[in-house]
Amino acid sequence: MERVSVVVPTRERPGALVRCRAALERQSIPVEVVIVEDVEGRGPAWARNEGVRRATGEVVCFTDDDCEPEAGWAEALTGPVLAGEAEVTTGLVRMGNGATAADKAWGAIVNYLQVRAAAPGSASPGFAVTANLAARRSLLKRLPFDEAFPAAAGEDRDWGERAARGGDAPLFVPEAIVEHQTGMRIRTFLCQQFRYGQGAARYRRAAAGRRPGSITFYLGLIRAGFRAGLVPGLLLSAAQIATAAGAARR
Repeated sequence: MERVSVVVPTRERPGALVRCRAALERQSIPVEVVIVEDVEGRGPAWARNEGVRRATGEVVCFTDDDCEPEAGWAEALTGPVLAGEAEVTTGLVRMGNGATAADKAWGAIVNYLQVRAAAPGSASPGFAVTANLAARRSLLKRLPFDEAFPAAAGEDRDWGERAARGGDAPLFVPEAIVEHQTGMRIRTFLCQQFRYGQGAARYRRAAAGRRPGSITFYLGLIRAGFRAGLVPGLLLSAAQIATAAGAARR
């Protein structure tokens, strides 16, 4: 029995899944790989919970089918948990070669939320991207993902906030890197951000005290987009409009 399991939710992306599995086979420590095919469209929260139910490892890692973890990823990500230094860890998501402006804008959002997760005024306290997350299995059984979130939007923010509120804020491990497959188009990105807005509205309704970030928080987010380039910065600015529209629809 392996001490580490890796759960990969997937749906209708067989080519991406093949590349993800190949990357997991190159890990520097042995891992149990648990693939959860969401054939009925129950959502990533359900898929991750189902993966935890099937996993046997002491620590469970999560990544996505469109990601390729680097060879030392599992060892770096789970090291602090196995050593008793943390119950939850998260790592860096890096864009692969040929990243589009939309890819860079998405990456800027994710990395900014991670950096700001513990800062006052954060819109996502405890945020940990589920493409690069590990936690002790006992914690995940006690604190499952909320399956009321039907899509890949807000369920990760919700879980991270609940973990942090319970004293298990994710520890950031910069050496634990996954590469996100690239090629996102502008239309896909803006539709994604609209869906994120819907998820954000559900996130704020799910528990008392959750509120949007401060003006300073969002200005910092936009600046992070422009640090990735002019077009990514403009796209990230437009994404704020799409996100607000999605939230208003809920």
